[in-house]
Amino acid sequence: MAVSRAMRRLLAVLETQEEQRRAALESAVADLRRMEKALDATVARERAGRILVSASVANGELVDRLAGLEEALAANRHGLALRPRIAETELRVAEGRRELIEKRIERRQAETLIEKTEANDAIVSGRREQREMDDQFLSQ
Repeated sequence: MAVSRAMRRLLAVLETQEEQRRAALESAVADLRRMEKALDATVARERAGRILVSASVANGELVDRLAGLEEALAANRHGLALRPRIAETELRVAEGRRELIEKRIERRQAETLIEKTEANDAIVSGRREQREMDDQFLSQ
């Protein structure tokens, strides 16, 4: 039994769906990395603000102290806004990985089915050819 066109179309659709899931996962991972870098920059900004406050205590500059406090507070608020978004994106990445694995399994199942059908077809064809050769030899 030859592999039907429908099975080959199904395999093509599954390959396309897997590629779409892969692209969505890569996009989510890139978003996550971007947000993590932003959080790292925010932590560094908060640290710089605290250092400015410490330095202003030593030299007595009130403006520097206020600027450092405001910088640290702004960075803290930015970090508080980023953390829930990072958690949400981590969930999106995990879901994307799960969906990609599911599509990959579906595609591999279809490939296996097609390969087994083609292998069975080859065996049947080989037997038929052998039988024809045997019949031809016996008839001589």
